[in-house]
Amino acid sequence: MDSNAFLASLLSGAAAGTSTDLVFFPIDTLKTRLQAKGGFFANGGYHGIYRGLGSAVVASAPGASLFFVTYDFMKSYLKPRFSQFMPHTSEPLVDALTQMCSSSIGEISACMVRVPSEVIKQRTQTHATHSSWQTLKVLLRNENGEGIRRNLYRGWSTTVMREIPFTCIQFPLYELLKKRGAHWRQVEELPPWSGAVCGSIAGGIAAACTTPLDVLKTRLMLSDRSIPVWQLAGNLCKEEGPKVFFRGIGPRTMWISAGGAIFLGVYELVHSILTHPQTM
Repeated sequence: MDSNAFLASLLSGAAAGTSTDLVFFPIDTLKTRLQAKGGFFANGGYHGIYRGLGSAVVASAPGASLFFVTYDFMKSYLKPRFSQFMPHTSEPLVDALTQMCSSSIGEISACMVRVPSEVIKQRTQTHATHSSWQTLKVLLRNENGEGIRRNLYRGWSTTVMREIPFTCIQFPLYELLKKRGAHWRQVEELPPWSGAVCGSIAGGIAAACTTPLDVLKTRLMLSDRSIPVWQLAGNLCKEEGPKVFFRGIGPRTMWISAGGAIFLGVYELVHSILTHPQTM
């Protein structure tokens, strides 16, 4: 990846992440409160739906930039190698494998920033009075004795478990829809607004499929102490029933479907401006 491509991915990702978090933060708050122990109204209801926005905005630009820089680089790095090692594999399958691996590595990179931000954000969303800064100070005081790193990265494994299946569904589907759309319209590349539609469809499908993992991640992040994910899943099923794993599926699907349109639409728009300014 040359310096121009790196800069385009960096700035496009930053714009995409920040714009999405700013627009759809209230829906994310409602989803978090639905999934939290005790239910929606016990965790704040409709009050203070922008609580926790600070932590999300601070982390959204670097997190999204990390993802797209990694994703774009790995796509260009992995595709020729997959083609070389699997010479008899069809091109669509090579493309799908490339996109799945690249997006998975991108998500793991982004989670280095995203997980601490999510912990702070979700604890703030379900707290009656705390701001993001006050929540961070509580975590740094290490009152539970588990260590600052474990407090800030609580839910790391579950977040990665959620993000990898999510991105393995979203990005191959997104790229496929773009490719089919360009073929149908007989153009080399779809305009950014069409990319936004493709991103919305792909994001909504991926969000619905991975809601159970998102519920587990939310409960882990809101827990005062670490607990093995399989133990947590068993406890939830026993205490609240299997339906708990699909709690918040409506707001999550709506948020990520609409968010996918803005996230990938803004990315495509800014990337197009930076790489093909003469066409804009």
